[in-house]
Parts: sequence; C-alpha cells; structure tokens
Amino acid sequence: MSKNNQYTILPFNFKLFDNDSVLLVNDTGDYYFLKLADFDNLLGYSLDKNSNIYQDLDSRHLVADSDIDLTIDLLATKYRSIKSFLNNFTSLHMMVITLRCNHKCSYCQVTSELAEAYKYDMNPDTAKKIVDYIFCSPSSNVKIEFQGGEPLLNWKTIVATVDHAETLNKTHKKSLEFVICTNLTLIDEEKLNFINDHNIAISTSLDGNKFLHDKNRVLRSGESSYDLIMKKLDLARKMLTHDKLSPLMTTTIDNIDELHIVVDEYLKLGFDGIFLRALNPYGLASKYAEDLGYPIKKFVSAFEKALNYIIEINLKGTRFVEYYTALLLTRILTPFGTGFVDLQSPSGAGISGTIYDFNGDVYPADEARMLARMGDKHFLMGNVLKDRYIDIFNGRVISEIVEKSCLDTIPGCATCVYKAYCGADPIRNYLETKDIVGHRPSSDFCKKHMGLFDIIFKKLKNNDEKEMNVFWSWITHRDIREIECENIPGNSPEYR
Repeated sequence: MSKNNQYTILPFNFKLFDNDSVLLVNDTGDYYFLKLADFDNLLGYSLDKNSNIYQDLDSRHLVADSDIDLTIDLLATKYRSIKSFLNNFTSLHMMVITLRCNHKCSYCQVTSELAEAYKYDMNPDTAKKIVDYIFCSPSSNVKIEFQGGEPLLNWKTIVATVDHAETLNKTHKKSLEFVICTNLTLIDEEKLNFINDHNIAISTSLDGNKFLHDKNRVLRSGESSYDLIMKKLDLARKMLTHDKLSPLMTTTIDNIDELHIVVDEYLKLGFDGIFLRALNPYGLASKYAEDLGYPIKKFVSAFEKALNYIIEINLKGTRFVEYYTALLLTRILTPFGTGFVDLQSPSGAGISGTIYDFNGDVYPADEARMLARMGDKHFLMGNVLKDRYIDIFNGRVISEIVEKSCLDTIPGCATCVYKAYCGADPIRNYLETKDIVGHRPSSDFCKKHMGLFDIIFKKLKNNDEKEMNVFWSWITHRDIREIECENIPGNSPEYR
C-alpha cells in the first residue's frame, strides 16, 4: 500500500446484495453499495483516494484518513442523537380501561371478556393513581392511550382519567395527548363532543371490505361489524373538528392475498394511508394459529406486492402512504427518530412505552400484558396500588430488558447489516424460546424485518427516480409534486 493511499476503515456491517454488490452500513445508519471488486479493493487498502467511490465512502463515514478524530466526533454526535430516546424515558402510557368487549374477534390478542363482565373494568380511583404515576415520568411528552377490550364500555373512567390528567398538567406543563383505541361501534354524539372538546385522537380497526372485515371481526350479537362501523364512521366524520381518526388492519390468512382489496377499501373511505400489520401470536391468535396464521415469508411477499401497488397509486396522482415503510425509510434516510417502540435498541419496552392493566398491574409492553393473560406473568413490573414508581420502573424487569435487548450484544444482531435500523422484541423472544435474547435463525420478528429491509434496500439500490419521489413525499409529509419540482435540473432539493 502506497503512503498516499493510506486510510482507516471504520466499523461497519455488510452483506452480499443481489449477487453483484455488497451493502455496507455503519452504526449510525450511513449506507453504501459497492461492487464486489471495489469491496475487495477497499479491504485491500487499494482504493484510489481521489476516486468518486472513496469520496462517497468518506462522506458516509465508512473510511477516514487524516481527519479521523473529527470523523469519530461526528459519528459520536449522530449516535447520541439516535439513542436520545433514552434521555426522555417513558412517553407512551397505555391504559387497559376494560377487558370487556362487544366483539369476539377470532384473532383477539387479549382474549376479551363478555360485555357484562364488569369486574374487568378499571375503576376511576385506579385510573387516577395510574395518572399520578404517569406524571412521575421525566419525559416532557406524554401520550395516554386508552385500550381494551372495548374502552368505550367504561366511558366514565376515560372521562375521569382525562380530567385528572389535564388538571395535573396545569402544574407539570407537559405536551399531553390522548388516543382512544376503539372499534367505533359504541361511539355516539355525547362521546364525540367530549372527544372534540379534549382533542382526543381515535384509532380504530378495519381489515378490508365488508366480506374481509366481517370474516374475523365478529360482533357478539351476530350483526355485521362492518355495517355498524360504517354508520359510526360517518357520524364521527360529521362531528369531529379535527382529522384524528385512523384505522389499523390485521393481516390474516383471509386477507393476505387480497391486500390490494384492503388498500382499495381504505382509499374508497378517504383514508390517506395504511399500516400493513402482521398477525401477532398472542391470545386467540395463538389458539387459532393454524386457521389464521401463515409463514412469515408469505407475509413478506404479500407486503412487497402491496407496497408496489401503493407506489403505483401514488404515481397516478393519489397520495397514499404505507406507514410502516415510511417509518423504516425515516430510520434509513434521515437522522430523526420515529418513537416506534419495536425498533429501538435497547428495546423501547418499558423505556419508551408501558401499559397498565385494568387492576393496576404494570407491564413493559402490550404483548407482555397479553402474555400474562395467557398465564405467564414473567414481565409483571409491579402494581400502582402496591408499589412505588421507582420500584416499578427501576426493578428486575426493566433491568433485564435493558441488559438483554441491546443489538450490539445479541448473537446474530451484532453483525447484521440492518442493526442500525432495527430493534429487539424481548417479549416475543421469550414467548417463542423462554429466553428474552431469543434465537435469530428461528425468529419470525427477525425474518420479517430482514425481508422488509431487503425490499426497501433493493429499491434504494435501484434508485428509480419516481419511486424515490414517492418515498421522500412520505417521509417529509409533502405532496409528490413538490418533490418532483425540486428534482428538475437547476432546482435544489431541500431534503437531499
């Protein structure tokens, strides 16, 4: 190696990509595709430092020469930004207002109770105690999410919780948000007026058209869930003064080959995007896995087809976002965090989000609460009626999760090319292996994300201008025509 060609190779993970190139990614998410011959030259310290390839690698902090100390300082700053979610601690607080539900969905992850089973309601005093603990969090941002069952069955506790939280916030002055996760079927004018007055967002469920939705989301009364939801959706849209109503779908064997129909239904109803979500193996979804489930490879394939379909919709002039792709792209293409608990290292379970059961029990994630409903309370952090805040949030469960969910120390994750963008799922690992570290080769979480990242990076490698315009419109929340205008020669793109 000549003296003029001396350089330092900085840490990165890599993988062979499409059999003709190598994908390199460093710990802060900077990536680059190299031809195989150039990769050999890089490792052999024979790259020409005046070449465009070397300059690209240098700009992405994959190599360095005389300015190595400055490069390390820049990387450290970026790494601190990526891990900044650890500074704020818990911001998302989910409250199980009741386990009662007027539905009996075949894939219900929590195994809901009959609408008359009032003993599964959270009482207002427990709710207020939970809110007291929520405001102990050092985070300046607090989101309280009401879950069930069907939370509208216990409306009085929702009202009491919102009133108490808003009263406390007059002193704490945090950024305070509320979300109600509801099937919408019990919504009425009184509730919508309260939702309007307190600027509460609504998250609901929609699995496709009438046939696909009613297949698994079943009202206990035997009526069509879809028909009732359409009536309530119309009422909500007429009364709400804010645009904060969004649906969430679940992919089962019944709609996995019909995701284009699901997308068309969302478009028909005027929604501006969809979150293509795989089935989770908890509650009834686990019990009926043979009837509802599918190999994770099938989900990845269906996801890719649906994503391509959605991209074509955008290219034809209708802005419609696939939210999980947008979230992953944000991790890859920008320095900004997403707040998504599942894609954090160490895991965001308990650190970024936590859930309070109807009886005051505290778990690090909804999946941990679901696991407890299946009979295993390994992740029970404590109870707000019995334990102090510090003992709950600085106890065995959180310590174990933090210790064993850092990707840099997990076999298989530490050397994965997608480590910088991914996260750990300790609860799912424990469910599958009884070990929160888990086993990568058999992990569906790992297989799913490896597949989705492969899909996205294939598109990034191809760098089709039209597809890239769609992606940038999603992650910058702008109209695609603005992005296209910026890419006209002579214009200066704002986000490049």
